[in-house]
Amino acid sequence: MNKQTESENGGWNTNRNKILTELRPVHPYMARAYDFMQRWIAGEPDFTLHTSGSTGIPKPIHILRSQMQGSAAMTGKALQLGEGTRALVCLHTEYVAGVMMLVRGMELNWKLTVVEPTSNPIMNLDQQFDFTALVPMQLAACLENELTRNRVGLYGTILLGGAPVGLPLLNRIKELNQPVYQSYGMTETVSHVALKRLNGVDGATDLYTLLPSVSAGTDERGCLFVAGPMTNDVLVQTNDLVEFESENRFRWLGRADNVINSGGVKILLDKVDEAVAKVLYEFGEDAAFYSWYEPDEKLGQKLVLFVELETGKLESEKLLIEIRRHLSAFETPKHVYFADRFQKTATDKIDKRQTANTYFNSSNG
Repeated sequence: MNKQTESENGGWNTNRNKILTELRPVHPYMARAYDFMQRWIAGEPDFTLHTSGSTGIPKPIHILRSQMQGSAAMTGKALQLGEGTRALVCLHTEYVAGVMMLVRGMELNWKLTVVEPTSNPIMNLDQQFDFTALVPMQLAACLENELTRNRVGLYGTILLGGAPVGLPLLNRIKELNQPVYQSYGMTETVSHVALKRLNGVDGATDLYTLLPSVSAGTDERGCLFVAGPMTNDVLVQTNDLVEFESENRFRWLGRADNVINSGGVKILLDKVDEAVAKVLYEFGEDAAFYSWYEPDEKLGQKLVLFVELETGKLESEKLLIEIRRHLSAFETPKHVYFADRFQKTATDKIDKRQTANTYFNSSNG
């Protein structure tokens, strides 16, 4: 079997020692991952990564090698993933989450299986792993497919990041036997700085726990700041509103920059989204959605809701009545827009601003 076939069907298997002597894979995606690992082994002191662009224009971020080493060490310690860990790399290795899987493999001497990112990365795999990092969309696809749902147990501890975990997926996660964690972090913190356990009789929680050696607090707005080896011990200020339960555990409330001012009332869009998720789940609709704003002469910013659902499948008035049961009148969207398809960023996140602007500027808006 040649390297091209291996890369397409069973993934590319490598580790810190093997990559020193093996040939560069033929498959272009695997070849780029190989090139990064060769740069890492050569001792390159810094790297340029890119943000996902989910809330703005993607931008380059300069990261030191020591920061990436610190992040890898803390993840290995927090999840007890030592030398010889069998890890599946199925996140895009040109962005921080995928890159850090490669770095963990090199630094912690893991056995890596690299596959090109797809919505269902385990479709052609039946190997046993100890650790897998996924975005929620990938795990949902694996669990929804009858050919792969029973294989998920083979993938060891699962780390989810890059997007919120919706209620339908969360309920399915609670049925899984292996530990599933949600991560908190960003490109500037070199992947995650805190983890939240999503399942387990004694483990499930709504609180994030900081990784070892990470210090944190809040500013005058109540927004989180963190510092640790992965930030080069430089304080990184976020726009995330949090509430600390103890020195190293906090509850995420929403983003301070995800607030609109509607008629003089500040509305936290993340709070609205949380209520909408519950209502859609009650209606049996597993549709993508987000709350946003529309320019309005009277209110300035009018709260609206976008739902990725065929028009007419769900009555907007019925939906709004149910949302109103969970929120105040000010926090209830004034209108529901149904869209056939949301626009996405390069990392497959919803591009909220672009989707809204396109919709408002179209003849159908």
